[in-house]
Amino acid sequence: MFAFTKPGDAAGQEFARSLGAVWAGGADEPPPQVMDAAILFAPAGELVPQALRGLRKGGTVVCAGIHMSNIPEFPYDILWGERCIRSIANLTRRDGEEFLAIAPRAGVRTEVECFPLAAANEALERLRSGRLRGAAVLVNQPD
Repeated sequence: MFAFTKPGDAAGQEFARSLGAVWAGGADEPPPQVMDAAILFAPAGELVPQALRGLRKGGTVVCAGIHMSNIPEFPYDILWGERCIRSIANLTRRDGEEFLAIAPRAGVRTEVECFPLAAANEALERLRSGRLRGAAVLVNQPD
């Protein structure tokens, strides 16, 4: 598994390696070898052409955000060869459940930090400033 971070984010790249990535680099770098698939979690449409460039023919880019900025124009040759772009809207709840069931067997590890719903602004600020390790999860705690 390869992980791409913001360019120059050495801490994020080290974190990705600590979770099992065999390579981690900036989103402005090519992968060390051609990929079968790429999942974009960043809501940045400009990453779609970069991800397509790193795919083998027949590979898939999955845009995993609910919202994403516009995908810029790109040359047809990076889509040619039956490469595919999918959004999460094309995935079903069952797809998610099946993925979560096999993820640990595939070596996927995660790290989360929980915040009470009342601390949503703090979670967002820590995310924006890069002071969050892993994913933030908002939990509704009973009174």
